Amino acid sequence: MTTVTAVAVQTELLPFTDFQAVTPETELDGLNLNWRERDLPERQRTKHVHRLHPYLGKFVPQLVEIFLRKYRPALVVDPFCGSGTTLVEAKALGFASFGCDISEFNCLLSRVKTDDYNIQLAEQEILDAYYRTDDSPCGMLLESKAPYAASPYLREWFAPPALVELQRYQAVIGDYRYQDLLKVILSRSARSARMTTHFDLDFPRRPQTEPYQCYKHSRICSPTQSARQFLKRYSLDTIKRLKEFAALQSEADAGVICGDSRNVDFPPCDLVITSPPYVGLIDYHEQHRYAYELLGLTWNADSEIGAAKRGTSQAAQTAYRQNIEQVFLNVGRRLNRDARMVVVVHDRRNLYREIARNLGFEVEIEFHRLVDRRTGRRSGEFYESVYVWRI
Repeated sequence: MTTVTAVAVQTELLPFTDFQAVTPETELDGLNLNWRERDLPERQRTKHVHRLHPYLGKFVPQLVEIFLRKYRPALVVDPFCGSGTTLVEAKALGFASFGCDISEFNCLLSRVKTDDYNIQLAEQEILDAYYRTDDSPCGMLLESKAPYAASPYLREWFAPPALVELQRYQAVIGDYRYQDLLKVILSRSARSARMTTHFDLDFPRRPQTEPYQCYKHSRICSPTQSARQFLKRYSLDTIKRLKEFAALQSEADAGVICGDSRNVDFPPCDLVITSPPYVGLIDYHEQHRYAYELLGLTWNADSEIGAAKRGTSQAAQTAYRQNIEQVFLNVGRRLNRDARMVVVVHDRRNLYREIARNLGFEVEIEFHRLVDRRTGRRSGEFYESVYVWRI
């Protein structure tokens, strides 16, 4: 086993950014993957469709690119596909991929990012949906009833004018071919239109109904009353990002299934690249609650592995480890001989060496890279582990 410590490599080598230079002969233990903002700016980490919708817990796409170029799989699988980072990078580089996630919203987002579009038609539909719902007759009919027909959650978190505008948009989605794409625009707009502080969009604890001192803008701000500006902004941004990705994506297949990776029947594959949920850190369904409420998605939160609501006690860690082992054992059955499994995780409780040992996987390489989290009130540094297991 080769173990690479981030700080040791960082003092010897410049951060590696020549991603296209990676080949099957590249020695991974000779790369410095400790990227700071100047090395790997946010615009590159969130390029094209990677930022179609905010998502907590996704990993750096350039890290995925390195392993795809190194191992060049016939099919790569991600049993915790989340927002689709592995699938998007595989699509860009011409590798077939297959992803699974327990969250219906995550699967929606992954499919939208990896779909093949008629770009001219997609742009036409996005613009038409926005203009139809901007003071449309349909919207006027809904206006008096919409807030009262909405769920208690929606009535609590959205000002009535904003809720009406979101429901106007929702009412016309069924008229178009690319309905899932419009659903993602709606969800992204709803996230920004909630009555919460501008600096706490990730984990708002309660609706903000009064003016407040805004840490983001250094002034007194008021809760959002309208969704219209967000629908327009994200419609235009989505068009731009779809065009950017269309210019470089391949025709490689990208399959997505919503299910429990502990028992899903995965296709035969020769590479797994995944970033599992961290124990006791994020409630993945709850972070997109607004989307579930607006779109009527199935709520599978009780099946999440490592959910924050279950805490980080010894019992929670044991349950987490056992569940992760079930997932890797299940997908491992479908891996070809000498296949690799790449696991990117904030292993602060040192669970993954035991997981590999229990499953009989050989730890081929172990990285510990410094993550410089640069944005929001959650900014800070931590070490992320990257394990390369041979099956």
